[in-house]
Amino acid sequence: MTHPTTTNATNAPPAGTGAHTHWQRNLAVCMFGSFTTIIAMTLLLPFLPLYVEQLGVKDHAAIVQWSGAAYGATFFSAALVAPLWGRLADRYGRKPMLIRASLGMAVAMALIGLAGNVWQLVGLRLLAGLLGGYASGSMVLVATQTPKDRTGWALGTMSSAIMAGNLVGPLVGGVLPPLVGIRNTFFAAGAMIFVAFLATAFLIREEKKAPSASKQRGASDDTGWAAVPDKRPLVAMLFTGMLLMLANMSIEPIITVYVATLVDDPNRVTMMAGLVMSAAALGSILSASWLGKLADRVGHWNVIVGCLAVSALLLVPQAFVSSGWQLVVLRFLMGLSLGGLLPCIASVIRHNVPERVAGNMLGYSTSAQYTGQVAGPLLGGFVGGHIGMRAVFLGTCVLMAAGAGWNWLAKRR
Repeated sequence: MTHPTTTNATNAPPAGTGAHTHWQRNLAVCMFGSFTTIIAMTLLLPFLPLYVEQLGVKDHAAIVQWSGAAYGATFFSAALVAPLWGRLADRYGRKPMLIRASLGMAVAMALIGLAGNVWQLVGLRLLAGLLGGYASGSMVLVATQTPKDRTGWALGTMSSAIMAGNLVGPLVGGVLPPLVGIRNTFFAAGAMIFVAFLATAFLIREEKKAPSASKQRGASDDTGWAAVPDKRPLVAMLFTGMLLMLANMSIEPIITVYVATLVDDPNRVTMMAGLVMSAAALGSILSASWLGKLADRVGHWNVIVGCLAVSALLLVPQAFVSSGWQLVVLRFLMGLSLGGLLPCIASVIRHNVPERVAGNMLGYSTSAQYTGQVAGPLLGGFVGGHIGMRAVFLGTCVLMAAGAGWNWLAKRR
């Protein structure tokens, strides 16, 4: 999965005059750290029920419930503390927050491998979310340390690394435990994050704030929302980030059941469902940096409106496919259109809030995205179970179209 990184580095726009000297090296380290930490956070998906069973849970229903609680615990706690870490990053620097996150996650991963019961597993997953946030912290550092005319491309490459980690993590989790054991898999993940910690500590260089910025007493005393003069762009981006994750995750609870209605051979259902789930992530990996670079030229908000509108259109045929491969192709195309949203959301926030609160506001954006990640499966499962599976796609289509319309109006204002 190193190809996206290599390609992006080769096609990188030349650094502009006056650009921060180390921004490209910082970007490379943040990409590596985000890729490895996301792998570590998601690799337990294939074997989590087996680990829960090893920890003493025997009832099938209880295994499923505990597995869901353990997996969701990290995202729940991460959503709660993301604005706090963003505010501390604004105050004490972005690099210290990345050092804290990488070291904390390395320790938490190793401790998960030492869990003695399922309560400890859930507690340690909560701890990983509280201490973590490397990927979101990297987005803050890259957004604030990159020249503004390169922001879209840089954040696009960051998004590629994050989505590649989400794609590779479950694959690693399916291959590694049979070879080294479940507990050793967590130890290996902790060691991998520790390498990211060392790279962060010794290779990242953060530009110091100009002395004049701290002397603007009247403006600098404002923190958080009070420091943002026009909150409409920020609110629009929070909503858009939540909508992006909701659209990505809304089909998760129904996908296997939906694929089963499209595939004749029951033995091919799980394989086809896996392809459907991976297709959108792969499309986003391929398109994120290109769409980010396009946004630097034509405007970030224009790309956001276009991506949302295209995604809404692509959701309609997904409700009426007649074969699994049609769904795979449509999800891949939707991933291509969604790939530009994360970097453009971060770019619009950066350009519309004072730099002294950029980390705090990007932290709120991360929390909004986690909200969509939690709400998407809940909403999709409820609608799919009570109204029908096609209604999930059509309902998500309406939300995406509404998001495109709202962003278009907000841009005009």
